[in-house]
Amino acid sequence: MSGKHVAVLMGGLSSERPVSLSSGNACADALEAEGFRVTRIDVDRNVAARLNELRPDVAFNALHGPFGEDGAIQGILEYLQIPYTHSGVLASALAMDKSRARHVAASAGVPVAEALVVDRHQIGSEHPMPAPYVVKPVREGSSFGVVIVREGQSHPPQVLGSSDWRYGDTVLVERYVAGRELTCGVMGDRALGVTEIVPLSNTFYDYDAKYAAGGSKHVIPAQISPNIYQKIQTLALKAHQAMGCRGVSRSDFRYDDRFSEDGELIWLEINTQPGMTPTSLVPEMAAHEGLSFGELVRWMVEDASCLR
Repeated sequence: MSGKHVAVLMGGLSSERPVSLSSGNACADALEAEGFRVTRIDVDRNVAARLNELRPDVAFNALHGPFGEDGAIQGILEYLQIPYTHSGVLASALAMDKSRARHVAASAGVPVAEALVVDRHQIGSEHPMPAPYVVKPVREGSSFGVVIVREGQSHPPQVLGSSDWRYGDTVLVERYVAGRELTCGVMGDRALGVTEIVPLSNTFYDYDAKYAAGGSKHVIPAQISPNIYQKIQTLALKAHQAMGCRGVSRSDFRYDDRFSEDGELIWLEINTQPGMTPTSLVPEMAAHEGLSFGELVRWMVEDASCLR
């Protein structure tokens, strides 16, 4: 594959543009070091024309958020018949929609928390479910718009009715699961290691905890019992396959072990376009398996295809 022309798609139109630029440039650097001919594309509305003009051998999708991981860019690449990394149109669209992804995962035997989908304007002054609960935009990533409502809070979050809200009118209201934040990547047909994410500046793994220097600590392998570790790997692979994902994905979990070692393990969501800097979670998991960042991105290029 060395010498092949790879177009790295980055930036894009979503709130996650800065993260995508970081992922894209890191992947482009690594691909160049692996011997590929790389073109970096800062994606805008003219991306189809640019790709049709370039006709790369492979498109490396380093986009995050709407348009990048919701099936839209995947549809363009299918139409142009340019092989691409990560999941295809249907899996991307399903995984990006938190409500539909929950139904697919649950139907495959993956445990999810009780939840309901509502219009944010209808929440009003009464809690849509007993607190504590979490409000999440149905189609956002990187924890944008996520609000935790604590036990004893007298009313729903006022921001939901604000004109400043930028994350769509449909929100998922999900029972809050206390405990530890765990995540597991999948690469092809195998689960990688399980990482515990420990936010250092907050009790919630929000945008700053994800991306700010010193925002969180990653512990791999997670210090949990072997049976829970293996169960998370099994569930991550099961969610990946149920959604129809390809290439690399990452599933996030909450594990409440306050009262027993078995505790409660809940799947939160699957990310079909996980962060891809050398210190991001999936590259760390691959490194734990003995794969360098260069070897990981090379595998992703070799795995690229259409009809994903």
